[in-house]
Amino acid sequence: MSRADARTESRTESPAEAPAGTPPIVIGRRPQTAAGFLALFRSELHLTFRRMRTKVLLGILAVLPILIGVVVKLNTDSPHEGGGGPSFIAQTTQNGLFLVFTALAVALPVFLPMTVGVVAGDSVAGEAATGTLRYLLVAPAGRTRLLAAKFTAGLVFCLAATAAVAVTALAAGAALFPLGRVTLISGDTIGLGDALLRALLVALVVAASLAGLVAIGLFVSTLTGSGIAAMAATVGLVVTVQILDAFPQLDAVSPFLFSHYWLSFADLLRAPMYWDGVLKDLGLQAAYVAVFGSAAWSRFTSRDISA
Repeated sequence: MSRADARTESRTESPAEAPAGTPPIVIGRRPQTAAGFLALFRSELHLTFRRMRTKVLLGILAVLPILIGVVVKLNTDSPHEGGGGPSFIAQTTQNGLFLVFTALAVALPVFLPMTVGVVAGDSVAGEAATGTLRYLLVAPAGRTRLLAAKFTAGLVFCLAATAAVAVTALAAGAALFPLGRVTLISGDTIGLGDALLRALLVALVVAASLAGLVAIGLFVSTLTGSGIAAMAATVGLVVTVQILDAFPQLDAVSPFLFSHYWLSFADLLRAPMYWDGVLKDLGLQAAYVAVFGSAAWSRFTSRDISA
């Protein structure tokens, strides 16, 4: 514990500074109550989503499915044969709901992790660069509780980013293509209501698949006082891991990379649903959260932020 933290734990407002008859106000560490954490969490959410950068990133994610839908629509109307792309594209032309899965398959390897990497990487380092982090700790919020609030806010951003893709894709798919009973990639047919529930489940799995990246970005953010450096390092790590995962020579290492099972959500579009890859993905994300979350906590709670 730094000397500045030790001073704030026992400091109280002197009677001379307070109005007559007012009891002393303890400025030191507050009780670690659920209400206190929720207040801090709401503050972190407000800080995250009010930034223009966050709004722009969510806007880009929302536009992406529209562009994909228009391209698929034009390619369908074109006399030329289309090529390549996710396996969901062929189904998209028959049912607009598949645009949700196509958009998520396109966004997950690059766009979603990059936006999450920017937000997570800036979470601590950005406030350290502007000087607000020091005042938060003097308040004090408590370092462990503050870090937990930032991590939870990062998970909420993962949900928001995934929802931006999925909801816009559903609207664009309904506008550009027919809707109805859905033929799964296993060949079975289910009703539209059941298919919508599967789409919701897929979106939740995709959001949870980014939890490990949030923990990594939070750890990187505790290592530097520059928000730009933390964001660049986190996004660079995403790109590097994706490249490494593409090399067949690294097949022995690939299952341990946080992005390896990201596209396993396709197994939920079978009848019956195949959970093996999804559970491996969620287990791997939990391991990354445990390792890098602990590393971020160790670094953050021992870091001198008195300057």
